[in-house]
Amino acid sequence: MTTSPRAFSATSKILPETESIFISPGLHPEVADKKFSELDTLLAQIENCSGVGEIGLDGSARYRQHKELQRHIFQSVLQKCVTLGGRVLSIHSRAAARETLDFLEAYSGFGIAVLHWFTDSSSQLLRAKELGCWFSVGPAMLHSANGRKLAELMPRDRVVSESDGPFAKVRGVSVMPWDAATVSIQLAEIWDIPPEQAAQALRLNGLRLASLLTGDTRMSKAGR
Repeated sequence: MTTSPRAFSATSKILPETESIFISPGLHPEVADKKFSELDTLLAQIENCSGVGEIGLDGSARYRQHKELQRHIFQSVLQKCVTLGGRVLSIHSRAAARETLDFLEAYSGFGIAVLHWFTDSSSQLLRAKELGCWFSVGPAMLHSANGRKLAELMPRDRVVSESDGPFAKVRGVSVMPWDAATVSIQLAEIWDIPPEQAAQALRLNGLRLASLLTGDTRMSKAGR
């Protein structure tokens, strides 16, 4: 996931895509005021990418003053995805889950929503489940009591692991990409299933989501 169109362009130059690496263009709501001028570039990038992110809304005190810009960007991206026949979207919804889900309902046909680090209420999570949303879960999220409570309610066939590093931290230490592997251990405890079963579920979910990004249905069948 990238946080701005320029970041996507720069990352794509130094890290070419492979079978195991997918780079997506995004415009993070935290930088909406600084990166708004790059919106047209983002919309053009989406035409050639099956995945988009990170995008979304942030209603926390630090960023809510730029909510109108966030809304405009988010709506523009959703409309573009509808026009293109759908995309896989990694969506930020901190302190804005209700409005985020309202937009997803309004722009049916946008594709597939993967709610990143969902931290809202149980009722909004259940609503997201009904809308067919996926959830990406990382070590930092599962370090909190609310995160663990929400993870217990998530549909187990629509959960994938993430690190969110180096931004996310656990006990003051930045989470690294390989720390995403620890999610299966934490979820096994939360879901009350063996660790190997949780790991297998995450692996199959990841392959299925990857197949939606690449259009390669063979990936979703791997490991069956």
